[in-house]
Amino acid sequence: MQFGFSSYSFYQHLRTGRMSLFDVIDWIGASDATHMEIATVSLSPEISNDTSTLDQDPAFVQQVKTRAADQGVTLSNLVVPADLLGEDAPRHLARVKRHLDVAAELGITLFRHDVTRWAHRAKDIAEFEALMPRMVEVCRDIARYAAQYGITTSVENHGLLMNGGERVRRLIHLVDEPNFRTTLDVGNFMSVDDNPVVAVAENAPYASIVHLKDFYVRRQYPGEGWHHTPGGVYLLGSIVGYGDLDMRRIVQGIVAADYDGFISIEFEGIEECLMANPIGLANAKRLFAEAQAEAAATAGAAAGTGVAASAGAVAGAGAAK
Repeated sequence: MQFGFSSYSFYQHLRTGRMSLFDVIDWIGASDATHMEIATVSLSPEISNDTSTLDQDPAFVQQVKTRAADQGVTLSNLVVPADLLGEDAPRHLARVKRHLDVAAELGITLFRHDVTRWAHRAKDIAEFEALMPRMVEVCRDIARYAAQYGITTSVENHGLLMNGGERVRRLIHLVDEPNFRTTLDVGNFMSVDDNPVVAVAENAPYASIVHLKDFYVRRQYPGEGWHHTPGGVYLLGSIVGYGDLDMRRIVQGIVAADYDGFISIEFEGIEECLMANPIGLANAKRLFAEAQAEAAATAGAAAGTGVAASAGAVAGAGAAK
């Protein structure tokens, strides 16, 4: 298992110009992390509107590739927003495919794209079902395009439409391409009031990469800056391990699924990111180490019980003779 960061975790300083993407790569290279995923929105002036030009700047792409290699940082995943259901869907689809070309150039083998804008919410399940054939068609098209590069594509449980554990799994099964999976964000299920402990455990077998994040959770309005879910819950990003998510059980669900890929910390809280990110990384490593040790101990105890039962059966058979 490899631990690292999304470039989004540094958005506070990327937006203000205090850090460049190269500074982020250097910081990660000097830390205990091993990889970085590039979220194109973190390269935009406004976090809510992706105006990045990574797909139009081959010189910059080569500089990023060289800097990561020099710092020993693996580029793990490329994260690109898209609205593939709206009026401008053809342009978004072309942009996604150009970014797949960029991912191949960077040596990135994982790629996450949206199917629609974050706030798109079906009025009811019938509307969602009506949209499903188009989502399947476009995700299959992208996955097949990516296959030429050996890239695995994915959708994230992100926003209000393609979110919730069952919806994500259903899309994966209907697309039915071997290189189409999910970017599993352990916190985003909360945005549609899905139970993250249950949803993570059920979706972990389909994960191409895991986003580890945490939230403060409140049932009454706490003040400005909190995200409001459809079910009336208020969320605010926190340092991994400091929030109200049951992170121990969430991590246990990932370990139980035998997931052994990239763990990408996606910090989106209000704490200073250069303080928050090392703490989150240390907490993540500790939580996974504890979960793995518990799983090994449980497996060992079960094996011991089986051996003892088998020995008892043999002894019993011998006595019967």
